[in-house]
Amino acid sequence: MSILEAQAVGDGTPEAMPYRVSVAEYKAFREQGFLVVRGLVSPNEVAELRQHTEDLMQGRLPEQSRQMSERDVQKDGGVSTQGLEAPPAHLSPTEKAQYFLRIHMLHRKLELHERYLLHSRILDVLQALTGPDILALQTMLFLKPPGKPGQGWHQDSYYIPTHPDSLCGAWIAIDAADEHNGAMWMARGSQVEPVYPPSNGYGYGDRGLEDITPVGGVSNPNDDENDLAPIADRFPQVLVAAQPGDVVFFGGHVLHRSKANITPGSFRRAFVSHYCNARSFTQWGADPDIAESTALSVDPVTRMTNGSHILARGDTHLPFAQPRFGTFCAAMLSPDARRAEAEFAAAMMGSQESGLMGVMPTDPYVADDHDEPQKSAHPQPRTATDLA
Repeated sequence: MSILEAQAVGDGTPEAMPYRVSVAEYKAFREQGFLVVRGLVSPNEVAELRQHTEDLMQGRLPEQSRQMSERDVQKDGGVSTQGLEAPPAHLSPTEKAQYFLRIHMLHRKLELHERYLLHSRILDVLQALTGPDILALQTMLFLKPPGKPGQGWHQDSYYIPTHPDSLCGAWIAIDAADEHNGAMWMARGSQVEPVYPPSNGYGYGDRGLEDITPVGGVSNPNDDENDLAPIADRFPQVLVAAQPGDVVFFGGHVLHRSKANITPGSFRRAFVSHYCNARSFTQWGADPDIAESTALSVDPVTRMTNGSHILARGDTHLPFAQPRFGTFCAAMLSPDARRAEAEFAAAMMGSQESGLMGVMPTDPYVADDHDEPQKSAHPQPRTATDLA
Protein backbone atom coordinates (compact mmCIF):
# COMPACT_ATOMS: atom_id res chain seq x y z
CA MET A 1 0.00 0.00 0.00
CA SER A 2 1.29 3.44 -0.89
CA ILE A 3 1.74 6.35 1.51
CA LEU A 4 -1.33 8.12 0.13
CA GLU A 5 -3.46 4.98 0.22
CA ALA A 6 -2.50 4.40 3.84
CA GLN A 7 -3.54 7.94 4.67
CA ALA A 8 -6.81 7.59 2.79
CA VAL A 9 -7.80 4.38 4.60
CA GLY A 10 -7.93 6.31 7.88
CA ASP A 11 -10.03 4.44 10.42
CA GLY A 12 -10.84 1.59 8.03
CA THR A 13 -14.53 2.42 7.61
CA PRO A 14 -15.97 1.83 4.11
CA GLU A 15 -16.42 5.54 3.40
CA ALA A 16 -12.73 6.10 4.21
CA MET A 17 -11.46 3.42 1.84
CA PRO A 18 -9.89 4.53 -1.47
CA TYR A 19 -12.41 4.82 -4.31
CA ARG A 20 -11.73 2.86 -7.49
CA VAL A 21 -13.24 4.37 -10.64
CA SER A 22 -14.83 1.75 -12.91
CA VAL A 23 -14.34 1.50 -16.65
CA ALA A 24 -18.00 2.47 -17.13
CA GLU A 25 -17.52 5.60 -15.00
CA TYR A 26 -14.36 6.54 -16.88
CA LYS A 27 -16.16 6.18 -20.21
CA ALA A 28 -19.18 8.13 -18.97
CA PHE A 29 -16.98 11.07 -18.01
CA ARG A 30 -15.31 11.05 -21.42
CA GLU A 31 -18.59 10.67 -23.35
CA GLN A 32 -20.75 13.08 -21.33
CA GLY A 33 -18.24 15.58 -19.98
CA PHE A 34 -19.38 14.87 -16.43
CA LEU A 35 -19.75 12.02 -13.95
CA VAL A 36 -21.92 11.64 -10.84
CA VAL A 37 -20.40 9.42 -8.13
CA ARG A 38 -23.17 8.57 -5.69
CA GLY A 39 -22.45 8.65 -1.96
CA LEU A 40 -18.75 9.43 -2.35
CA VAL A 41 -18.80 11.69 0.73
CA SER A 42 -20.06 10.05 3.93
CA PRO A 43 -23.21 11.07 5.84
CA ASN A 44 -21.10 12.22 8.80
CA GLU A 45 -19.09 14.49 6.51
CA VAL A 46 -22.24 15.90 4.92
CA ALA A 47 -23.59 16.65 8.41
CA GLU A 48 -20.36 18.49 9.23
CA LEU A 49 -20.61 20.58 6.06
CA ARG A 50 -24.27 21.34 6.69
CA GLN A 51 -23.61 22.50 10.26
CA HIS A 52 -20.71 24.60 9.02
CA THR A 53 -22.93 26.39 6.52
CA GLU A 54 -25.56 27.04 9.20
CA ASP A 55 -22.93 28.56 11.48
CA LEU A 56 -21.46 30.67 8.67
CA MET A 57 -24.83 32.07 7.56
CA GLN A 58 -25.71 33.00 11.13
CA GLY A 59 -22.32 34.61 11.75
CA ARG A 60 -21.28 32.12 14.43
CA LEU A 61 -17.80 31.22 13.12
CA PRO A 62 -14.93 32.57 15.25
CA GLU A 63 -13.38 33.99 12.09
CA GLN A 64 -16.44 36.16 11.41
CA SER A 65 -15.24 38.97 13.63
CA ARG A 66 -16.39 41.74 11.30
CA GLN A 67 -19.99 42.55 10.51
CA MET A 68 -21.40 43.33 7.07
CA SER A 69 -23.11 46.59 6.30
CA GLU A 70 -26.86 46.31 5.94
CA ARG A 71 -28.08 46.24 2.35
CA ASP A 72 -31.03 45.36 0.12
CA VAL A 73 -30.50 41.66 -0.57
CA GLN A 74 -33.18 41.73 -3.30
CA LYS A 75 -30.77 43.67 -5.49
CA ASP A 76 -27.54 41.68 -5.10
CA GLY A 77 -26.26 38.18 -5.61
CA GLY A 78 -24.91 37.60 -2.12
CA VAL A 79 -21.35 37.36 -0.82
CA SER A 80 -18.82 36.20 -3.41
CA THR A 81 -15.49 37.42 -2.06
CA GLN A 82 -12.92 35.77 0.18
CA GLY A 83 -14.02 37.84 3.18
CA LEU A 84 -15.42 36.26 6.32
CA GLU A 85 -18.01 38.67 7.64
CA ALA A 86 -21.11 38.11 9.72
CA PRO A 87 -24.52 39.41 8.62
CA PRO A 88 -26.03 42.23 10.69
CA ALA A 89 -26.73 40.89 14.17
CA HIS A 90 -30.28 42.26 14.52
CA LEU A 91 -31.64 40.27 11.56
CA SER A 92 -33.73 37.11 11.90
CA PRO A 93 -32.10 33.77 10.97
CA THR A 94 -34.01 33.77 7.66
CA GLU A 95 -32.89 37.31 6.87
CA LYS A 96 -29.27 36.54 7.74
CA ALA A 97 -29.24 33.61 5.30
CA GLN A 98 -30.30 35.91 2.47
CA TYR A 99 -26.96 37.73 2.72
CA PHE A 100 -25.16 34.73 1.19
CA LEU A 101 -25.08 33.04 -2.19
CA ARG A 102 -21.51 31.81 -2.66
CA ILE A 103 -18.09 32.45 -1.14
CA HIS A 104 -14.80 31.78 -2.91
CA MET A 105 -11.38 30.54 -1.75
CA LEU A 106 -12.12 29.91 1.91
CA HIS A 107 -9.59 27.05 1.93
CA ARG A 108 -7.06 29.84 2.47
CA LYS A 109 -8.98 30.96 5.58
CA LEU A 110 -10.58 27.86 7.15
CA GLU A 111 -9.21 24.41 7.99
CA LEU A 112 -12.50 22.71 7.10
CA HIS A 113 -12.45 24.07 3.54
CA GLU A 114 -8.85 22.96 3.02
CA ARG A 115 -9.75 19.48 4.30
CA TYR A 116 -12.64 19.05 1.84
CA LEU A 117 -10.58 20.48 -1.02
CA LEU A 118 -8.09 17.66 -0.30
CA HIS A 119 -10.72 14.98 0.43
CA SER A 120 -9.02 11.66 -0.27
CA ARG A 121 -11.91 9.94 -2.11
CA ILE A 122 -12.45 12.96 -4.37
CA LEU A 123 -8.73 12.90 -5.20
CA ASP A 124 -9.04 9.15 -5.94
CA VAL A 125 -11.59 9.90 -8.67
CA LEU A 126 -9.60 12.81 -10.05
CA GLN A 127 -6.48 10.65 -10.33
CA ALA A 128 -8.36 8.36 -12.67
CA LEU A 129 -10.00 11.14 -14.68
CA THR A 130 -7.21 13.71 -15.07
CA GLY A 131 -4.01 11.79 -14.35
CA PRO A 132 -1.91 11.00 -11.30
CA ASP A 133 -0.66 14.55 -10.63
CA ILE A 134 -3.31 16.86 -9.13
CA LEU A 135 -3.09 20.57 -8.29
CA ALA A 136 -5.87 21.92 -6.05
CA LEU A 137 -6.88 25.38 -7.31
CA GLN A 138 -10.13 26.72 -5.92
CA THR A 139 -12.96 26.25 -3.44
CA MET A 140 -16.46 27.72 -3.58
CA LEU A 141 -19.19 27.32 -0.98
CA PHE A 142 -22.63 27.69 -2.57
CA LEU A 143 -25.47 28.36 -0.13
CA LYS A 144 -28.30 29.40 -2.48
CA PRO A 145 -31.16 30.21 -0.10
CA PRO A 146 -34.75 30.33 -1.38
CA GLY A 147 -35.24 32.99 -4.03
CA LYS A 148 -31.57 33.28 -4.99
CA PRO A 149 -30.75 33.25 -8.73
CA GLY A 150 -28.98 30.61 -10.74
CA GLN A 151 -26.03 30.97 -13.10
CA GLY A 152 -26.40 30.89 -16.87
CA TRP A 153 -24.54 28.72 -19.37
CA HIS A 154 -20.77 28.86 -18.97
CA GLN A 155 -17.56 26.83 -19.26
CA ASP A 156 -15.27 26.79 -16.24
CA SER A 157 -12.08 26.98 -18.32
CA TYR A 158 -13.36 30.39 -19.47
CA TYR A 159 -12.67 31.57 -15.92
CA ILE A 160 -9.75 29.32 -14.90
CA PRO A 161 -7.30 28.70 -17.77
CA THR A 162 -4.70 25.93 -17.50
CA HIS A 163 -2.12 24.93 -20.12
CA PRO A 164 -2.42 22.11 -21.11
CA ASP A 165 -6.13 22.48 -20.41
CA SER A 166 -6.90 19.91 -17.71
CA LEU A 167 -9.41 21.70 -15.47
CA CYS A 168 -11.93 19.56 -13.59
CA GLY A 169 -14.55 20.53 -10.99
CA ALA A 170 -15.90 18.45 -8.10
CA TRP A 171 -19.34 19.48 -6.78
CA ILE A 172 -20.31 17.96 -3.39
CA ALA A 173 -24.07 18.03 -2.74
CA ILE A 174 -24.78 19.09 0.85
CA ASP A 175 -28.54 19.21 0.30
CA ALA A 176 -30.68 17.24 -2.13
CA ALA A 177 -30.61 19.18 -5.40
CA ASP A 178 -33.50 19.07 -7.87
CA GLU A 179 -35.27 21.19 -10.48
CA HIS A 180 -37.02 23.25 -7.80
CA ASN A 181 -34.09 24.39 -5.64
CA GLY A 182 -31.57 24.99 -8.42
CA ALA A 183 -29.72 21.79 -9.32
CA MET A 184 -27.12 21.91 -12.09
CA TRP A 185 -27.94 21.30 -15.74
CA MET A 186 -25.36 19.92 -18.16
CA ALA A 187 -25.23 20.18 -21.93
CA ARG A 188 -24.30 16.52 -22.28
CA GLY A 189 -21.46 15.95 -24.72
CA SER A 190 -20.52 19.63 -24.97
CA GLN A 191 -17.02 18.91 -23.67
CA VAL A 192 -16.07 18.58 -27.35
CA GLU A 193 -16.59 22.32 -27.83
CA PRO A 194 -13.65 24.73 -27.59
CA VAL A 195 -13.66 27.34 -24.86
CA TYR A 196 -15.31 30.39 -26.42
CA PRO A 197 -13.41 33.63 -25.70
CA PRO A 198 -15.09 36.81 -24.45
CA SER A 199 -16.15 39.44 -26.95
CA ASN A 200 -14.94 41.98 -24.40
CA GLY A 201 -13.85 42.12 -20.78
CA TYR A 202 -12.74 39.29 -18.51
CA GLY A 203 -12.47 35.71 -19.68
CA TYR A 204 -10.31 33.27 -21.60
CA GLY A 205 -10.81 31.14 -24.68
CA ASP A 206 -9.37 29.40 -27.70
CA ARG A 207 -8.66 32.48 -29.82
CA GLY A 208 -6.21 30.56 -31.98
CA LEU A 209 -9.00 28.75 -33.84
CA GLU A 210 -9.66 30.35 -37.23
CA ASP A 211 -13.44 30.63 -37.13
CA ILE A 212 -14.21 30.79 -33.42
CA THR A 213 -16.83 33.36 -32.44
CA PRO A 214 -16.28 35.43 -29.28
CA VAL A 215 -19.20 35.39 -26.86
CA GLY A 216 -20.87 37.84 -24.52
CA GLY A 217 -23.19 37.44 -21.57
CA VAL A 218 -21.43 34.31 -20.26
CA SER A 219 -23.11 33.10 -17.03
CA ASN A 220 -26.08 35.41 -17.60
CA PRO A 221 -29.17 33.37 -16.57
CA ASN A 222 -31.22 35.10 -19.30
CA ASP A 223 -30.63 32.88 -22.35
CA ASP A 224 -31.53 35.73 -24.71
CA GLU A 225 -28.50 37.65 -23.41
CA ASN A 226 -26.06 34.71 -23.17
CA ASP A 227 -24.26 33.84 -26.42
CA LEU A 228 -23.46 30.36 -25.12
CA ALA A 229 -27.16 29.43 -24.96
CA PRO A 230 -27.44 28.63 -28.72
CA ILE A 231 -24.31 26.47 -28.44
CA ALA A 232 -25.79 24.60 -25.45
CA ASP A 233 -28.94 24.04 -27.52
CA ARG A 234 -26.94 21.78 -29.85
CA PHE A 235 -26.73 19.17 -27.08
CA PRO A 236 -29.17 17.30 -24.83
CA GLN A 237 -29.66 19.37 -21.68
CA VAL A 238 -29.94 17.10 -18.65
CA LEU A 239 -30.81 17.88 -15.05
CA VAL A 240 -28.15 16.56 -12.69
CA ALA A 241 -30.20 15.73 -9.61
CA ALA A 242 -28.07 14.87 -6.59
CA GLN A 243 -28.49 13.55 -3.07
CA PRO A 244 -26.37 14.66 -0.09
CA GLY A 245 -22.92 13.10 -0.41
CA ASP A 246 -23.08 12.68 -4.19
CA VAL A 247 -20.20 14.32 -6.06
CA VAL A 248 -20.49 15.65 -9.62
CA PHE A 249 -17.20 15.77 -11.56
CA PHE A 250 -17.20 17.92 -14.71
CA GLY A 251 -14.54 19.02 -17.17
CA GLY A 252 -13.61 22.61 -17.88
CA HIS A 253 -15.12 22.67 -21.40
CA VAL A 254 -18.57 21.21 -20.69
CA LEU A 255 -21.36 23.80 -20.78
CA HIS A 256 -23.42 23.87 -17.61
CA ARG A 257 -25.82 26.09 -15.71
CA SER A 258 -28.12 26.25 -12.70
CA LYS A 259 -31.51 27.86 -12.24
CA ALA A 260 -33.06 29.88 -9.43
CA ASN A 261 -34.10 28.31 -6.14
CA ILE A 262 -37.87 28.67 -6.37
CA THR A 263 -38.73 26.74 -3.20
CA PRO A 264 -40.22 28.52 -0.17
CA GLY A 265 -37.77 27.05 2.35
CA SER A 266 -35.17 24.71 0.82
CA PHE A 267 -31.48 25.55 0.47
CA ARG A 268 -29.27 24.17 -2.30
CA ARG A 269 -25.90 24.01 -0.62
CA ALA A 270 -22.82 22.61 -2.33
CA PHE A 271 -19.08 22.60 -1.72
CA VAL A 272 -17.30 22.96 -5.05
CA SER A 273 -13.58 22.63 -5.77
CA HIS A 274 -11.53 22.93 -8.95
CA TYR A 275 -8.38 21.06 -9.87
CA CYS A 276 -6.02 20.59 -12.79
CA ASN A 277 -3.16 18.29 -13.65
CA ALA A 278 -0.24 19.50 -11.52
CA ARG A 279 1.97 19.67 -14.63
CA SER A 280 -0.32 22.26 -16.24
CA PHE A 281 0.74 25.92 -16.15
CA THR A 282 -1.68 28.54 -14.90
CA GLN A 283 -1.65 32.30 -14.40
CA TRP A 284 -4.88 32.28 -12.38
CA GLY A 285 -5.62 32.61 -8.66
CA ALA A 286 -2.53 34.20 -7.13
CA ASP A 287 -2.52 34.02 -3.34
CA PRO A 288 -1.64 37.50 -2.05
CA ASP A 289 -0.86 36.14 1.42
CA ILE A 290 1.96 33.76 0.42
CA ALA A 291 5.23 34.95 1.92
CA GLU A 292 8.05 35.48 -0.53
CA SER A 293 10.26 33.29 1.65
CA THR A 294 7.84 30.37 1.33
CA ALA A 295 6.81 30.41 -2.32
CA LEU A 296 6.42 32.77 -5.22
CA SER A 297 2.75 33.63 -5.66
CA VAL A 298 3.38 35.16 -9.12
CA ASP A 299 6.51 34.42 -11.14
CA PRO A 300 7.88 37.82 -12.22
CA VAL A 301 8.82 36.56 -15.70
CA THR A 302 6.09 34.10 -16.72
CA ARG A 303 3.29 35.37 -14.44
CA MET A 304 2.81 31.74 -13.40
CA THR A 305 0.73 31.25 -10.22
CA ASN A 306 1.24 27.51 -9.66
CA GLY A 307 3.11 28.40 -6.47
CA SER A 308 -0.19 29.64 -5.01
CA HIS A 309 -1.92 26.26 -5.33
CA ILE A 310 -1.61 23.01 -3.36
CA LEU A 311 -0.08 19.83 -4.78
CA ALA A 312 -2.77 17.32 -3.78
CA ARG A 313 -1.48 14.09 -5.36
CA GLY A 314 1.46 12.90 -7.42
CA ASP A 315 4.39 15.11 -8.37
CA THR A 316 5.25 18.05 -10.61
CA HIS A 317 8.18 19.95 -12.05
CA LEU A 318 6.32 23.23 -11.34
CA PRO A 319 6.07 25.19 -8.08
CA PHE A 320 3.28 24.48 -5.59
CA ALA A 321 2.06 25.64 -2.19
CA GLN A 322 1.83 23.82 1.11
CA PRO A 323 -1.55 23.38 2.84
CA ARG A 324 -1.90 26.12 5.44
CA PHE A 325 -3.70 23.94 7.97
CA GLY A 326 -1.62 20.79 7.62
CA THR A 327 -4.12 18.62 5.71
CA PHE A 328 -2.15 15.61 4.48
CA CYS A 329 -1.40 15.67 0.76
CA ALA A 330 1.47 15.16 -1.69
CA ALA A 331 2.82 18.65 -1.02
CA MET A 332 3.89 17.45 2.43
CA LEU A 333 5.93 14.51 1.13
CA SER A 334 9.64 14.69 0.43
CA PRO A 335 10.71 14.73 -3.25
CA ASP A 336 11.90 11.12 -2.91
CA ALA A 337 8.56 10.04 -1.45
CA ARG A 338 6.64 11.80 -4.22
CA ARG A 339 8.78 10.07 -6.85
CA ALA A 340 8.12 6.73 -5.16
CA GLU A 341 4.37 7.37 -5.55
CA ALA A 342 4.69 8.09 -9.28
CA GLU A 343 4.51 5.60 -12.11
CA PHE A 344 7.69 5.39 -14.16
CA ALA A 345 7.43 5.75 -17.89
CA ALA A 346 8.29 2.86 -20.17
CA ALA A 347 9.73 2.93 -23.68
CA MET A 348 8.72 0.65 -26.54
CA MET A 349 11.88 -0.83 -28.03
CA GLY A 350 12.06 -2.83 -31.25
CA SER A 351 14.36 -5.84 -31.46
CA GLN A 352 16.62 -5.73 -34.54
CA GLU A 353 16.84 -9.53 -34.49
CA SER A 354 13.22 -10.62 -34.05
CA GLY A 355 11.38 -7.46 -35.17
CA LEU A 356 9.16 -7.70 -32.09
CA MET A 357 8.38 -4.82 -29.78
CA GLY A 358 9.17 -4.94 -26.09
CA VAL A 359 8.84 -2.66 -23.10
CA MET A 360 11.68 -1.45 -20.92
CA PRO A 361 12.04 1.37 -18.38
CA THR A 362 13.09 4.64 -19.97
CA ASP A 363 16.50 6.13 -19.36
CA PRO A 364 16.40 9.90 -19.98
CA TYR A 365 20.22 10.03 -20.00
CA VAL A 366 20.62 7.75 -23.04
CA ALA A 367 20.97 9.68 -26.31
CA ASP A 368 19.73 6.76 -28.45
CA ASP A 369 19.00 3.07 -28.09
CA HIS A 370 22.59 2.06 -28.92
CA ASP A 371 24.17 4.10 -26.11
CA GLU A 372 25.18 2.83 -22.73
CA PRO A 373 23.63 4.79 -19.84
CA GLN A 374 25.67 7.90 -19.27
CA LYS A 375 27.66 8.27 -16.10
CA SER A 376 26.43 11.41 -14.39
CA ALA A 377 25.43 12.85 -11.07
CA HIS A 378 21.79 12.24 -11.95
CA PRO A 379 20.09 9.22 -10.32
CA GLN A 380 19.48 6.42 -12.80
CA PRO A 381 15.94 5.25 -13.56
CA ARG A 382 14.65 2.13 -11.90
CA THR A 383 15.30 -1.19 -13.60
CA ALA A 384 12.65 -3.71 -14.54
CA THR A 385 13.63 -5.69 -11.44
CA ASP A 386 13.12 -2.63 -9.27
CA LEU A 387 9.67 -2.07 -10.75
CA ALA A 388 8.55 -5.65 -10.26
